[in-house]
Amino acid sequence: MHAEPLIILDRVSKSYEEAGRERFVLRDVSASFARGEFVVLVGKSGTGKSTLLNLISGIDTPTSGEIIVNGQSLTRLPERERTLFRRRSIGFIFQFYNLTPTLTVLENLLLPLELNGRVTARDRAAALDLLAQVGLADRRNAYPDRLSGGEQQRVAVARALVHDPLLVLADEPTGNLDSETSQQVLDLLDTLTRRAGKNLVMVTHSPEVVGLADRLFRIVEGHLIEEQAPVARSLSSSSLHPSSHV
Repeated sequence: MHAEPLIILDRVSKSYEEAGRERFVLRDVSASFARGEFVVLVGKSGTGKSTLLNLISGIDTPTSGEIIVNGQSLTRLPERERTLFRRRSIGFIFQFYNLTPTLTVLENLLLPLELNGRVTARDRAAALDLLAQVGLADRRNAYPDRLSGGEQQRVAVARALVHDPLLVLADEPTGNLDSETSQQVLDLLDTLTRRAGKNLVMVTHSPEVVGLADRLFRIVEGHLIEEQAPVARSLSSSSLHPSSHV
């Protein structure tokens, strides 16, 4: 008997009104992601990758279809309940770090815990341990503008994990970094999420990420297409098939 997938997308479409016409960004997308999978989304700019992340997180709602995360239908939740679910269950990493400039590294790290109404001594100790794991224990009292881009992104990785979320969503997390620093951040993120058995869904243009992924998807004309597993790409790099409840 298979465990229930962590994420289920059931015939999800997203459209917008544009110049009096309906424009579809995503069209009838169906897929499922098992617990612990590292999923990568690739595709041209403007194809709907970030839109899909926003739908999975409950920041946005689909025009039609259903999104289920950990057995909870986000589509049926009121906005406030979706916000609370997101705060508890999802960690975010963005291209431009999104750290609060007036807070120290440690204060930035503790922010998700404060939003969830809990910052115990144990939580604080766990946050400091996470900061040590990303190699920044000695920078806890520094402000973001005193850190390099790579250091800021490592803080962002730690912040995304500090409240022990079920799911980590990363939108171009290495897009603002040089290749060497990108690889360091990717290795760190891959290690920390896999070690904890967490799901990671990442939007990227970076070819280095593909080799780390368990599954690779491309958005083409609003449809979600699964590519061959990264390990097999050298044998069949051009083989594509639509993902229908995969």
